Amino acid sequence: MAIKKSELYSSLWASCDELRGGMDASQYKDYVLVLLFVKYVSDKYAGVPYAPITIPEGASFKDMVALKGKPDIGDQINKKIIGPLANANKLSDMPDFNDPSKLGSGQEIVDRLTNLISIFENKALDFSKNRADGDDILGDAYEYLMRHFAAESGKSKGQFYTPSEVSRIMARIIGIHEAVTNNDTTVYDPTCGSGSLLLKVGDEAHAKVTLYGQEKDAATSGLARMNMILHNNPTAEIKQGNTLANPRFTSDDGQLKTFDFVVANPPFSDKRWSTGLDPLNDPHERFKHFGTPPAKQGDFAYLLHIVRSLRSSGKGACILPHGVLFRGNAEADIRRNLIRKGYIKGIIGLPANLFYGTGIPACIVVIDKENAHTRKSIFMIDASAGFMKDGPKNRLRDCDIHKIVDTFNRRDDSDPKYSRMVGIEEIEKNDFNLNIPRYIDSQQAEDIQDIEGHLKGGIPSTDVDALQPYWNVCPQLRQTLFKANRPGYLDLAVSKQAIKPSIYEHPEFVSFITSMSALFADWQQHSSQTLKALQVNCHPKTVIHELAEDLLAHYTGKLLIDKYAVYQHLMDYWATTMQDDCYLIAADGWKAETYRLIETNKKGKEVDKGWACDLIPKPLIVNRYFATQQTAIREQEAVLESVVAQMAEMEEEHGGEDGPFSELDKVNKANVSARLKEIKHDHEAKEEAVALNAWLKLNTQETDLKKNLKDAEAQLDALAYAQYPKLSEADIKTLVVDDKWLAAIAAAIYGEMDRISQMLTQRVKELAERYESPLPTLTDKVADLSAKVAVHLKKMGFLQ
Repeated sequence: MAIKKSELYSSLWASCDELRGGMDASQYKDYVLVLLFVKYVSDKYAGVPYAPITIPEGASFKDMVALKGKPDIGDQINKKIIGPLANANKLSDMPDFNDPSKLGSGQEIVDRLTNLISIFENKALDFSKNRADGDDILGDAYEYLMRHFAAESGKSKGQFYTPSEVSRIMARIIGIHEAVTNNDTTVYDPTCGSGSLLLKVGDEAHAKVTLYGQEKDAATSGLARMNMILHNNPTAEIKQGNTLANPRFTSDDGQLKTFDFVVANPPFSDKRWSTGLDPLNDPHERFKHFGTPPAKQGDFAYLLHIVRSLRSSGKGACILPHGVLFRGNAEADIRRNLIRKGYIKGIIGLPANLFYGTGIPACIVVIDKENAHTRKSIFMIDASAGFMKDGPKNRLRDCDIHKIVDTFNRRDDSDPKYSRMVGIEEIEKNDFNLNIPRYIDSQQAEDIQDIEGHLKGGIPSTDVDALQPYWNVCPQLRQTLFKANRPGYLDLAVSKQAIKPSIYEHPEFVSFITSMSALFADWQQHSSQTLKALQVNCHPKTVIHELAEDLLAHYTGKLLIDKYAVYQHLMDYWATTMQDDCYLIAADGWKAETYRLIETNKKGKEVDKGWACDLIPKPLIVNRYFATQQTAIREQEAVLESVVAQMAEMEEEHGGEDGPFSELDKVNKANVSARLKEIKHDHEAKEEAVALNAWLKLNTQETDLKKNLKDAEAQLDALAYAQYPKLSEADIKTLVVDDKWLAAIAAAIYGEMDRISQMLTQRVKELAERYESPLPTLTDKVADLSAKVAVHLKKMGFLQ
């Protein structure tokens, strides 16, 4: 049976991290990822003629496994595996597997490397059938490991990885998905790190493109080369060196090579950017027409390198700190010249604390040379508020990514608090300052307290008008909830207790909810058919993409409901459950196989903890086939709860100092029975005996109920277990698609509708309570209460 993807990633990370010891994660990642690389190329290319990667005889993962436990394992890995593999494929800067300062010495290094190799012997890590479209175990496992290593590497060492969510945005906004691409189409990353951003852009192209990257750090550039091979781009060119001082991609005449698309996530505010370079005499003339960046601020140096590296029709995107948008002096001159040239197409402000290595907020500056001569405006997005917390970092959700990409690609400025097309004339009036808050006010409107409303009573009409999206859907509902007070003010037309039923039972609101239910039911029906048609070797990433895009389109233009919120519910369920299920189906087909849950206790003995089925959990079988038995069990559980509650009530009632249970150290069957024997002939203890006998009767009833419940649950468990082999493929599809997937998605989306309803109810109630008691009324009430208190104090002798 196929292992679940989520379990594979987490166990792979946990196992590797456990063996790390005191080594820095930024160094340890090199060893782990080299092992992943050796495993992948061995599975995919060993023995394959004319393969793009050469596996020398004796240098495969199988040969590495043979070295486990040997006292010179580290030296042998270097000499027999890594060395030959690197030489045969022109790979440099591979980590030293015999470095005692990192891996330990003696038996420690033997054990660590042996255990590390064992992790990659997992049968689920079989890359021999790895697909070229990125829908594979490897690509996601690599991303998972890189993200965790970056998170663990600390502030100064996490720059080797651009969060995949940001990479996806950049890949989708530079226009490569719209371009006609082929092998001659070039994509370049001048600060490519481990290459993840470069690969994301390549994945967005409709056809295979040629990738180029340069990375300053030797070890990381080696990692990028391996990453290209791991992701089926063995012909990608990755070179090592300082991009600004020594750009490695040049033409025959020494000029910078130019590319169709350029993306980068350079080091923020690099203070050493000019090391090895005379900016005033730059042989590549990157600063000649724009200005020289400040000596201690390298952000524009990287951006100008990108501009110079783009063809006349080229497009690019660069992640930079917000300072580039508003800093003055030399940077202001560069910014002005870039704007006047028309090179800046757009700016996207991102949330703070997204990147590994820094917590400051960043932005994406989008460059477009092709349409520069006609550009009259710059499109801006303030996406700083859309994110989720993920441990110590923030992370973009799927809905945040989709919204950014949709808004940018469509130049959608319908929400002025989120995005806006800003004319160059307006920017010029602001002295070419591009700070996003100057052009987009994304602050939420303050909930203003109306002084006249507090003094004279009445709900301000402006507050009710602010609920216009609801009145657009239910125009008569406003008249049901509010009535006129005086010009500009309204009163609640129903009691506060009646607000919720007045909304939920209003014909217009009922009609709206009904229409929303029908809308989802329509999507549910045709999605059910699509999902039931999944077959072995289906591509889960394609499945979720088509399903999610269809859902998003289905809810586009619908009033009140946020289509991106609906979309996120689906993507959350995909991440937690549906993704694993789809990969199980892709591997094994529509099979519902049970397996025993075997755990090893402290004594090393295996203990059977029951059974499970990943694709169809037991509750689904019970709900569909054994609902009567489940109902009977729940009824017994309710009776048991009632009996337990009665016993607890009796113990509370009779447990006082003089109560019938006061003589007992602990109220249990043994003590109660013993006490009853003691007072059997004591006529004065009749009341005590009655209470004790009543408790004992309930205790016996509790014992019988528990036994009956245990027997009933065991019978139900056996019935459910026996049902799995009887399931036809059609039964399995119904259980998985209708009862599991779509039922869960429906619950989440109906919950979204309920949230919308509750927001209206809450706001109306809040406004009613805020203005229901005018200040004069409150003053009179205070005076009245003060007078009453004074009377009481006088009676008590505290006032004359």
